[in-house]
Amino acid sequence: MRTQGLSAPTVLLTGFEPFGEHSVNPSWLAVQALHGRQIAGHRVVAARLPTVFDLSLSELHALLTAHTPALVLCVGLASGRNALSLERVAININDASLADNHGAKPVDTPVVPQGPTAYFSTLPLKAMLQALRRHKLPAELSQTAGTFVCNHVFYGLMHALTIQPALQSTRGGFVHVPDLSVMALPDLVGGLHLMLETALTTQADARFAAGAVH
Repeated sequence: MRTQGLSAPTVLLTGFEPFGEHSVNPSWLAVQALHGRQIAGHRVVAARLPTVFDLSLSELHALLTAHTPALVLCVGLASGRNALSLERVAININDASLADNHGAKPVDTPVVPQGPTAYFSTLPLKAMLQALRRHKLPAELSQTAGTFVCNHVFYGLMHALTIQPALQSTRGGFVHVPDLSVMALPDLVGGLHLMLETALTTQADARFAAGAVH
């Protein structure tokens, strides 16, 4: 579905299908709940990506072409974490400790051959973090998105935003969410809504006093 003819610019929000021992994936449940909402003058389009190397990026690239969004936030599950984790950096490596949903288990392969070592998120992460904490939601700034499909998608997203002329003004990033046993779905949905609202209304990122980010 294309956004041509719609008055509001688009935000693309993605989550993942269940994988491994997880029968549900809270990243998709939270993202799906925001589909069609209007946030800061933008219309949210939600999509579910397969937890599969390469195929996830193919589907993401198709979504980017279809919607030419103003902002992209990809969301994934990090079951060992206890907070919303705003990811700062994506690295150019696939190194899976478990197989993806098609049985692939790459070891030390690049996401993009000959691509840069890493990309930084272009979202105002510290402003987003401050907003979450003001609303008493557990949140952290993370320096690693891992080396599984989440990092694969994060790196592929930022590479696409860098090299595709139509996406030069699009900002993007990645957030990990914890299990539903750690954070209830309404809080996940509210947190994502707040992050999008902050990102869409903030150009210059916030600054923290020394030691304020943990």
